[in-house]
This record gives sequence, structure tokens and C-alpha cells, in this order.
Amino acid sequence: MPGRIDVRVDGPLCTITLVAPRRRNALTPEMLCGLADAFVAFADDPALRVAILTGAGEHAFCAGGDLDRTLPLLTGARAPEDAFDRRLLSDPQVLAASGLRDFALDKPVIAAVNGACLAAGFELLLGTDIRIAAEQAVFGLPEVQLGLLPFAGSMARLPRQVPHAAAMRLLLTGEPIDAHEARRIGLIDQVLPVADVLPAALRLAQRIARNGPLAVRAVKRTVRGASGRPLAEAYAAEDEARREVFASADAREGPRSFLEKREPRFEER
Repeated sequence: MPGRIDVRVDGPLCTITLVAPRRRNALTPEMLCGLADAFVAFADDPALRVAILTGAGEHAFCAGGDLDRTLPLLTGARAPEDAFDRRLLSDPQVLAASGLRDFALDKPVIAAVNGACLAAGFELLLGTDIRIAAEQAVFGLPEVQLGLLPFAGSMARLPRQVPHAAAMRLLLTGEPIDAHEARRIGLIDQVLPVADVLPAALRLAQRIARNGPLAVRAVKRTVRGASGRPLAEAYAAEDEARREVFASADAREGPRSFLEKREPRFEER
């Protein structure tokens, strides 16, 4: 049965689920196109504030690109056979948006990692902002063991997110690490029993969604834009964000609601 992407909207929250449990949620060309469309729709909908990304079942978040369909297509070993294959090869936004790589998304994305997170699944994880993992989850980039390399952001992003030696061990050996080691090096935020992972992600998403959406987006955009830049340029990005947010109605509503002991009514989107 071919895999698919399920999207569920609940108020300001959007839950995106990779659904191919028999193949450990490995990404087919059809799933990559669907995932790209889901993230683009999330980015473009002003009513949506936070996304949760997870995988179906209790064994895998995402085992990577599908070895029968996706990898042979990308290496040229398989000719395109349908519209999804052709779109993956011709539309650069598919790989950009589906991997949260080189794709401008200012809204937070929480990863609920319910199991194995490998190869392209690991690279997708690096595009998320907060990560909660199941105790049995494993994380790895096995591409070099197959004569390939992780081309969807890991070589650029991983050494910025974890210590250099830890990043290079993952990239060069291809050997996986468990959830507790992933937390120790700072790759993920929290380790929980598998049944608690998605509920915890939902609670966190609800908490973020109650905050000022203009401020939340400005925080993410500024952190992303300041990464790797000289300190003076990073401060300039902060100053730009401050001017934008402090000029908004939300910046006046937030302190007023605190003084009046009520929930804020944010309007900016």
C-alpha cells in the first residue's frame, strides 16, 4: 500500500503525520510531494500557528527515503514513472519544503519522534524547532555506509546544532545513537515513553499557540537568520524584529492583559 501524508487541523494546530508504517514511514516521491504541500499550506494559512510532525505507528518516525522508489529515482537508476516522480525531479520546492531546508517557514514545528529517525527522517528532524522522542527511538545518518551522503541539510545544519565531534561521528560512521545519547548531545529536548510523546507535543504546541503569533514568528525568523552571522549582524536582526513587534497592537495588548489579570487577545498574524 503506498504511503501518504495525513494532515489534521485543530484550531491553530496542524498535525502532519507520515503514514507508511509497514515501510517504517520511508518517504516515497508521492509522500515527499504531499509533505511539501502540507508545509506550504501550513506556512500560508494565517489561522495556523504551530505544526506537529510525527510518524504513524510506534516503531518509526521516518526511516529515510524509500530505497525502492526514491533513492533510485534521485540517482538516475530508475526512470520517472508517474506525475509524482516527475514533480520530484522538476520542482525544486518539493525537496526544499519537504525537508524544511532552504524553505522560509517562520512558524514553529515540533517533532514527535515515535521511533526510528534515520537518513532523510533525521535530516527532516533538523528542520524542526523542538523535539520530543520516544525511549526506543534511534537516530542516525547511514548514507555513507551505502556510498551516499546526507544531502538534505545535515552537513550544513548538524554541526550547528550539536558539538562538532558528535556531528562528525554521526556523519562519518553512519552508526546510530539511542534517544538518551541524542538528548545528551542536544539533538532532542525530551525522552518519554512512546505513548506520552504525541500528547506532550500537543500540550507544548497549545502552549506556544497561546503566545503572540507575531512575536513567535519574529523569534524563529530572527534565530534562524542570525545563525552563523557575525554578532553585529545578529544584533541588527534582533533590532529589526524588535521594531516590528513593538510597533504592533499585540505588544500593547500583552502587558495590558497581564495588568488586568485576563487572557490576552492577540490580533496580529
